[in-house]
Formats: sequence, structure tokens, C-alpha cells
Amino acid sequence: MTKETKIVAGVLAGAALGAAVALILSSDKGEDVKDQLADWFCDLLDSSKDKLADVADSVKDKLAKVKA
Repeated sequence: MTKETKIVAGVLAGAALGAAVALILSSDKGEDVKDQLADWFCDLLDSSKDKLADVADSVKDKLAKVKA
């Protein structure tokens, strides 16, 4: 695994752990918690996709420089 892959995997694992703790400690209704977690996971996935796209662009740029 590359360094970036390990970082993304760590972030996602931490997010899952945080979500589990939030569910356990939450005093809100179940539906409210589910909606909040769904929104949070969507935001997390969007930001992860953006970061992965940035990494991919960086790799492409480096490969283009090496080929040139």
C-alpha cells in the first residue's frame, strides 16, 4: 500500500469508529441520528474523492514530467 492509501484507509476507519461511538453516546432519536450520519458520510466520501482526485492529478503530473 502506498502512503496515500494508508492515510485514506486510516481516515475512513477513524470515521467509522467515530460514527459508532456517536451512535452509542447519542441521546437523539434513531431516525435523527441516521440522517445526521448519512449526511456526514456523504460529506466524508465527497472530501475523500476530492483528495484522491488531487493525488491522481499529482501522480499524472509527475509522470508527465518524467516522460518529458
